Amino acid sequence: MSLDLPALTQAVTAHGTLARIVVTHTAGSVPRGPGTSMLVWPTGSSGTIGGGRLEYDAIARARDMIASGQRAQARTLPLGPDLGQCCGGQVGLVWEVFDSTTLPRALPYARPVTASGTLPDRIAGLRPHHPPHLADGWLIEDAPAPGQPLWVWGAGHVGRALVTMLAPLPDWRIGWIDTQVDRFPDPLPPSTDQIIAADPALLAAHAPLDAAHIIVTYSHAIDLALCEALLRRGAAQIGLIGSATKWARFSRRLGQMGHSAGAIARITCPIGDPGLGKHPTAIALGVATSLQRQAMTVQTRGTDHAARDFA
Repeated sequence: MSLDLPALTQAVTAHGTLARIVVTHTAGSVPRGPGTSMLVWPTGSSGTIGGGRLEYDAIARARDMIASGQRAQARTLPLGPDLGQCCGGQVGLVWEVFDSTTLPRALPYARPVTASGTLPDRIAGLRPHHPPHLADGWLIEDAPAPGQPLWVWGAGHVGRALVTMLAPLPDWRIGWIDTQVDRFPDPLPPSTDQIIAADPALLAAHAPLDAAHIIVTYSHAIDLALCEALLRRGAAQIGLIGSATKWARFSRRLGQMGHSAGAIARITCPIGDPGLGKHPTAIALGVATSLQRQAMTVQTRGTDHAARDFA
């Protein structure tokens, strides 16, 4: 990740002066990677940089900075010698204190942490940067890279459990669709776009072509209409909740609608991991695990998103 400026602004509005801690570089075995960040204010925190004692001490340092008026600092911490942790690696951290007067106005941008003076041309040429990069005392940072669109159709028990699990992760941009506003929880999970669609199939015809879709609505008729619309529209992935009997019926109906066997096979049904059980949270856990594993595989290999299995 990088600097989520809207989230930082919202946090400053809610809590006043706060500190942001960001991992800038790592070596060896460490809890989290570069770009991981958290926010700390005198009475609470959000996010995590991981590491137990590492995070405990980092939070204490952040609160000391808020109390003393210190603006920024950077440190490289050996986890074993300094913190008594068995990971054995090193973690570079930057602490910055923000309030309503010091919030960044735009991204990408660089700001001095341990440096002073004007921004050197060599450092300016490094922007933008994913993840954040500390160079000669300057922190260079851009907005977070966008995640893959994920459209969850249905705000019932499975839809709620799935969105709750995936919303905190930066790998997904979640659109959550249902037919009525009162079917959604209040408040919504963070970083989730609520969409009300009286006829979901009409909306499906305008979905992003690179979106993954999970269909978990309350109506088999809506489910079938969504499957048909998404096959015509095109999608990175389509997963449908249901039994083998439901899928046999849907496959036959989709064939009658003119879709080829190869196209129909791109829909995964049932979804989840049968070994986890049929509880809505268990179904969501299987789907979320598969989706996140695929996201991490894409990141590691640098490959394009393609149709994949939800099993």
